[in-house]
Amino acid sequence: MLARGDELAHLGEEARARLEQTHRAREEALSCCRSTIRACGLAIRAVHRLDFAAASERRAEADVSLRRAQEVLAPFPSLAAAGFLHDAEKEYAEACLTEAMVNGAGLESATAMGVGLAAWLNGMAEAASELRRHLLDRLRAGETDRAEELLGVMEDVYDLLVTIEYPDAITGGLRRSADALRAVVERSRADVTTTVLQVRLQRSIESARQPD
Repeated sequence: MLARGDELAHLGEEARARLEQTHRAREEALSCCRSTIRACGLAIRAVHRLDFAAASERRAEADVSLRRAQEVLAPFPSLAAAGFLHDAEKEYAEACLTEAMVNGAGLESATAMGVGLAAWLNGMAEAASELRRHLLDRLRAGETDRAEELLGVMEDVYDLLVTIEYPDAITGGLRRSADALRAVVERSRADVTTTVLQVRLQRSIESARQPD
């Protein structure tokens, strides 16, 4: 049997080795998550420019860094639950879903996307909010029909999210995300309504000016 001092020294070495592994995993995962979030932001920006090739390239970068973060954190569930992985997964979901909503592609599930369900739900809410910028761009371009379609998508997403009534500890604060989306939807509805009415009025005036 080891003397108490030797026993404690051995246990201390084991603890330090485990902590060192945890620290290294955390640092690498944090770096990967930051890279994921940065690439996702660039992907969403490219989507708003309708540069889908650049968006796809950035999403591919985000995918690589996110998968590495997930791999590194797999042996450390307490770190994986710390929050920064959830944030990266949420941003990744937002980037993927924003592009799909804009170009009319199918929406992937959380499982297919390889992210947590809470991250996917919150990413869905933020993707719908991102549509407001695209909607306003379409209004400025005179594409009111397309703007109305986008508003419909935003409303559909909100209608889905408000039916998911579970504690925030499970949904990652989805209630707050849904509330924020509601405000965005209401502003967007007002913008679309005002623009559509203006267009109709303008057409009526132009029609009345036409000679019989």
